[in-house]
Amino acid sequence: MRLPLIGFAIGLGLLAGPLAAQMMHGDGQGHRHGMYGQGHDMTRMPGLRGQNATPEESAELATLFMGFQTLSREVERLPNGIRTVTRSSDPVVMDALVSHTVGMIDRVGQQDDPQIMIQSPTLDIFFARGDRILSQVDMTDDGIVVTQTSDDPELVEALYVHADEVSAMVERGMHAVHQMMMQRAGN
Repeated sequence: MRLPLIGFAIGLGLLAGPLAAQMMHGDGQGHRHGMYGQGHDMTRMPGLRGQNATPEESAELATLFMGFQTLSREVERLPNGIRTVTRSSDPVVMDALVSHTVGMIDRVGQQDDPQIMIQSPTLDIFFARGDRILSQVDMTDDGIVVTQTSDDPELVEALYVHADEVSAMVERGMHAVHQMMMQRAGN
């Protein structure tokens, strides 16, 4: 089934936003919920915010990072792009995943960079040349299926790199982001 991207993203964003905001701010009793079970304080994670990102987008990211253990992902490298299948065993995380995915694909198409502090520099080329990426999003019983292709070899390479980055985040959550940032700082 093909989805109208903008309306679907807005609808899911409205569903996922309030719960994620509550999770970002604790339980009202002074306890902060960590994504590793080690007290990682999402309210002190300004990297989930962006100069051009909405609070709902930041809340979706918080939901995804806090629920990364519920995510699974498969990536197929195509000669001209990627095909990914991503799912979550948690319906709230799945809603945030779909909303985030659809919203970011829409932003890429509009060349509208959210400028999230922790975002990978790999995304720069997407926002600069987003009009050269063809994206298809399908919802199946298996999860959200995204196929992205391009005739631009640099974009195809960036699609491969970004798919690997997202897979690392699915496997290791925020720890993967920290590792990637440290690797970039060391280069």
